[in-house]
Amino acid sequence: MASDSNMDREMILADFQACTGIDNIAEAITLLELNNWDLVAAINGVIPQENGILQSNFSSEASQTDPYGPHSQSEATAPTPSAPPSSASASAASSSSSPPSSSSPAFCPVQPSRHIVERQSRMLNFRVEYRQRSIEVVLEEASTVGDIKTILETELQVPVSKMQLKGWKSGDVSDSTVLRSLHLPKNNSLYVLTPDIAPSASTSQSSAQQGLSNQNYLLVISHREAQRDYSLNFPASKTIQEVKRNISDLTNIPVRHQQWDGWPASASDDSMTLAASGISYPCHHLTVSRRSSPALTVDQTDECTDVHMVSDSEGDDFEDAPEFGVDESEIFGMGSSSCRKSPMMPENSENEGDALLHFTAEFSRRYGDCHPVFYIGSLEAASQEAFYGKARDRKLLAIYLHNDESVLSNVFCSQMMCADSIVSYLSQNFITWAWDVTKEANKARLLTMCTRHFGSVVAQTIRTYKTDQFPLLLIVMGKRTSNEVLNVIQGNTTVDELMMRLMGAMEIFTAQQQEDIKDEDEREAREMVKREQDEAYRLSLEADRKKREAQEREEAEQVRQEQIRKEQEEEREAIRLSLEQALPPEPKEEGGEPISKLRIRTPSGEFLERRFLGSCKLQVLFDFVASKGYPSDEFKLLTTFPRRNITQLDPAWSLLEAKLFPQETLFLEAKE
Repeated sequence: MASDSNMDREMILADFQACTGIDNIAEAITLLELNNWDLVAAINGVIPQENGILQSNFSSEASQTDPYGPHSQSEATAPTPSAPPSSASASAASSSSSPPSSSSPAFCPVQPSRHIVERQSRMLNFRVEYRQRSIEVVLEEASTVGDIKTILETELQVPVSKMQLKGWKSGDVSDSTVLRSLHLPKNNSLYVLTPDIAPSASTSQSSAQQGLSNQNYLLVISHREAQRDYSLNFPASKTIQEVKRNISDLTNIPVRHQQWDGWPASASDDSMTLAASGISYPCHHLTVSRRSSPALTVDQTDECTDVHMVSDSEGDDFEDAPEFGVDESEIFGMGSSSCRKSPMMPENSENEGDALLHFTAEFSRRYGDCHPVFYIGSLEAASQEAFYGKARDRKLLAIYLHNDESVLSNVFCSQMMCADSIVSYLSQNFITWAWDVTKEANKARLLTMCTRHFGSVVAQTIRTYKTDQFPLLLIVMGKRTSNEVLNVIQGNTTVDELMMRLMGAMEIFTAQQQEDIKDEDEREAREMVKREQDEAYRLSLEADRKKREAQEREEAEQVRQEQIRKEQEEEREAIRLSLEQALPPEPKEEGGEPISKLRIRTPSGEFLERRFLGSCKLQVLFDFVASKGYPSDEFKLLTTFPRRNITQLDPAWSLLEAKLFPQETLFLEAKE
């Protein structure tokens, strides 16, 4: 009964969304719960009564006839108005005479439903790429794919009949498809293909790639087994096959064993580029996992050729037969060379990182994904990672040396290196680096690297081991001045013995690491104190410098002011001397002309006395006073009684005209 109730509510929810156009599920459920899941009451609460007539008794025939009512649960999420309003009315009329159906829920309004859908229609944005052009198209979701093509025909001058519109999430899209039925987001990216129209001579790429040739796709790829996401940027010209090869290097899953989810239906050929594959731009989500394959048995002897037919073009050969407990010659008859296992590492590889990628992929193919995480990079980089970080972050370096010609290799790899306890311990405490010495060229290259990084003793030690003593696991610990090989573990060991030797090496390393951590902490403490002292000294110097600069500025200002004052005094003195020299000589008392005797009191209380001719101008009097240091622009000359301001009189007046005859007492007063 609970499942039937849930099914009824799902149908009611779908019908409610179809009738009201509410895309938000949480909002739709809230409105239905407010009306106790009464569909008609909920619709009446959302849609005004004047916009439509809602009926509570609908028959199952009405739901099948109404072009806006959901025909099924799947159609309820994407209603497509196809019938005219008149047909909808006829359906409603016929439904009134039929008995009500208990299995069919209530439906949206009959006649006005088209107007309601149109009123609630969303606007969709499309960014369409065509060769070197980008066109923005905005349409209602009630429009069709053909409407987009019609607009593009005007913009691109490309006939609709020769235009292929790609980039849809759904594979089956025709010109008559209504956009609402595709459940598109508000913003969409599409591209146009015109295979019947030849590109210009200057265009070297195909027309499918021209529009997005300069774009990059962000592929978010989830590795299901490892529960890890990879965010990778790929150019639009990258093929699907190249993407799968890159993922094979990252996940150690050969291309032929990869199981993908998320590629669109249009991406049916691995040789297609990302631009032509129909994936979402700029970001697309994919999931990859390892395809489970049944173990090979003796009954499948005649299928060697078929196995290679499903292999990818890079030549990932089939796993070696001894892993399945069956001799290679029993399975493949005469033992075709194409069915033998490929080497762990290519010979004379130029790049150590590429060689390690190949080694990791081949190791995973042979022995499974549960193995130590091999460091991808040079031996020097692995040493840097293990030895030369902070003391707390340092680790031991485990160097695994593989030799396919040794009978111990398969057992050591499958039972020791792939044991969960060994894998976990190595991953937590070691940086694991691997190399294949099966080929003499690779072995010589390893000895050269060991001599350069660990000295000739390590290289000579590796030379002393015979082929049947391989594989080897070298445990190396970094020291202050040199690197030391703590242990060399041969292939003829057990899981318990291997774990004991790893733990023994770890104890030695831990003791050394604690000393290094102590020394490093003490050194950092000393450096911290030194930095603090240096900073305090720097701040003190900065404060002294600022104080000295301020003092220098103050002294410079004082010098400048003193210079100005001195210049002003010199200027006044020069003016005084010039006025004094320009004064007429003082007349004698016994002269025949009228003489005025003037007595002038200064602000300091001193008196200035001088005789002037009565016909002398007031300007001569002013010059005399100025020559004594009292210029008329700073001081005013006043009479005692009655009080008069002589400096305000006309300088051209004579002393007689100014009534300063025959004698007068004046005083000087500073102007405000």
